[in-house]
Amino acid sequence: MGLFLSPAHSPQRSAPSAWVTRWSHLVPQQAVVLDVACGAGRHLAWFAERGNTVVGIDREISAVQDLKASVQLIEADIEAGPWPLQSAGGPQQFGAVVVTNYLWRPLLPVLLQSLAPAGGLIYETFASGNETVGRPSRPDFLLQRGELLKVCQDLQIVAFEDGFLGAPDRFVQRVVAVRPGANVTDQKPPLYPL
Repeated sequence: MGLFLSPAHSPQRSAPSAWVTRWSHLVPQQAVVLDVACGAGRHLAWFAERGNTVVGIDREISAVQDLKASVQLIEADIEAGPWPLQSAGGPQQFGAVVVTNYLWRPLLPVLLQSLAPAGGLIYETFASGNETVGRPSRPDFLLQRGELLKVCQDLQIVAFEDGFLGAPDRFVQRVVAVRPGANVTDQKPPLYPL
């Protein structure tokens, strides 16, 4: 009898980001999750195992074909082509949008518009300073100090970090932010457990 490895723990797939797993509790199980630049699918698998409906988008999806039975995959060049997740009123909306190790600044407004009311953004990527320890090193691919805070200024910031991590050495910036709900009927603030 062989060892069973779930898709999230397959030998080809690295572990989900600690930032994503730390804040996944803010994503309700019934929420549809969009994983932008999904790569090898570590977060697709993570959220699918949690019971979420998951949509992954990347310009190359061959690395995630093993997940196609449990997630929706969209192959698209989101830097050179139109945003493929459009509805009649604009971008399709999701209960959560997850982005790691990816930065294409022209897409940031679309990602915010893709958040449903009370939807959450979990974003983590390389930041200024990374050029001193490795790649990416071009400023186009590195967030500037506090940039994600500025991008998310109209959202409720739940968590933000901007600093250095080791093993491997890298400078990162990361945010968890929630779009205000559409129908706030009482005066109690929403609870976002830390």
